[in-house]
Amino acid sequence: MDPAVRDIAFLARSEHRVEALETLFDERCDRRELRAATGASDPTIGRVLRALEDRSWIVRDGPRYELTPLGEYVTDRFLELREGMKTGRTLREIWRWLPREMEGFAVEHFEDAVVAYPGPNYPYEPVDRVTRLLESTDSIRGLGTTIYKSGNLETFCRRVIDGMETEYVYSPPILRAIVNWDPDRTARALECDNCTVFVHDALPDDDRCGLNIMDDRIGICGHDPDSAQLEAVIDTASPEAREWAETVYERCREEARPLEPEELRVDEREVPLYVESG
Repeated sequence: MDPAVRDIAFLARSEHRVEALETLFDERCDRRELRAATGASDPTIGRVLRALEDRSWIVRDGPRYELTPLGEYVTDRFLELREGMKTGRTLREIWRWLPREMEGFAVEHFEDAVVAYPGPNYPYEPVDRVTRLLESTDSIRGLGTTIYKSGNLETFCRRVIDGMETEYVYSPPILRAIVNWDPDRTARALECDNCTVFVHDALPDDDRCGLNIMDDRIGICGHDPDSAQLEAVIDTASPEAREWAETVYERCREEARPLEPEELRVDEREVPLYVESG
């Protein structure tokens, strides 16, 4: 085994070792404080400290222990790896719905994301999450297949009519599907002074996911292109994610054209799409 991998395994096999390093990363501690922080017995904390000293990761200064510069480096990198693996686990179930064409997307921007996807006991969690997000914001900008299910469209239209500042970029097929869902209600919402809609013929990732920018959070909604099922909602308050989302949105808005009144007309030849509430 690679020596570096052995050192990773050395830490990963013992929560007490990781907890001791993590505690010392914040401040110098004596043996009693380390026992309290790690929950280890006195013999166990003794073995942990000796093993960390043997690797030159910690040093004793009187009654207290502290990280060496090497220990700070190792601890920082290990904790970074741990956080990365947590993010990987969080996004594992919904990776196929993440953006591929939206330039600049980075998984690390979503380390603290809330992820909602259909579970075996409650398949409507993504729809509920979008509704909660819509209810919690006074403004929204978005593009693509984000607000796409009837349960969310009902909330969206109500919030727009009630005054939510709205700016949206749609592809023509998605706009037609939304208008056909409820022509009167969508026309009333989209014609509000606080609602501005643009049309874009080639939105990035439009067959898979869309993007929302709200007051405090940004969100990605992923839909199955065949069934129109809302498969995942990923939202975060990360400043880095917001900066990325703003850049993507502004680029798409600049490329889009204003909505023309005739695009709000119902096409009776088309079967209304995505009207189920789930």
